[in-house]
Amino acid sequence: MPGRLQGKVAVISGAASGIGQAYARRLAEDGADVAVADVLPASETEALVEEAGRDCLVQHCDVSSADDVRALAEAVQQRFGQADILINNAGIYPAKPFLEMDFSEWRRVLSINLDSMFHMCQAFAPGMRQRGWGRIVNVSSGTFLRAPAGMSHYVASKAGVIGFTRVLARELGQYGITVNAIAPGLTATETVLNSPQADWLADRDRERAIPRREVAQDLVGAMAFLVSDDAAFYTGQTMLVDGGAGFL
Repeated sequence: MPGRLQGKVAVISGAASGIGQAYARRLAEDGADVAVADVLPASETEALVEEAGRDCLVQHCDVSSADDVRALAEAVQQRFGQADILINNAGIYPAKPFLEMDFSEWRRVLSINLDSMFHMCQAFAPGMRQRGWGRIVNVSSGTFLRAPAGMSHYVASKAGVIGFTRVLARELGQYGITVNAIAPGLTATETVLNSPQADWLADRDRERAIPRREVAQDLVGAMAFLVSDDAAFYTGQTMLVDGGAGFL
């Protein structure tokens, strides 16, 4: 429903392209102003938000850095005065066999994929609590079910997101804040298409109950529901959006 987020401000990480960009566009179409946090240039996302008639703040931010996240929160406060919606979407997904992995590689994935959610939620949840309304959506992954070989650091981080989401939902529910997770299947974003994971796409297409390629737009409806008032009594949940691959 256009305009149902009128007056709301959404902060979304990793929105320079791909799934995050699709989320930012839909949030703007639904009436929210959008703050984009990314280490990559996000001028394309900024243009899409502005085309929808909403204001867009683009902030260079390494979400694994507490200092960068604090600077982001200050910029959002100065520009918009509040943040009502937080989408923790940023993440990386390198592949490497566990016995060939060193601890610095493990920590880098956990830091960006999971520690970042600690920093972002600590920065923005207090304001939501003060206003008595908030929506937090954490992006996990369907790999927590499939557990593909060579991605132990990634799968551990994304399974951690689910546990973190459930606990945070219990702690923040009394303040009118819902916390949920979305677990996408392997999605044909530009980043995936240019990565080794691109070789897996054809197999995933055949395995799904809906036998076609998953694209970023397939994830938008779940996000739009979770940040809306329709989801006011829906919290601590993980929505697996993978075209039915997860139960086959």
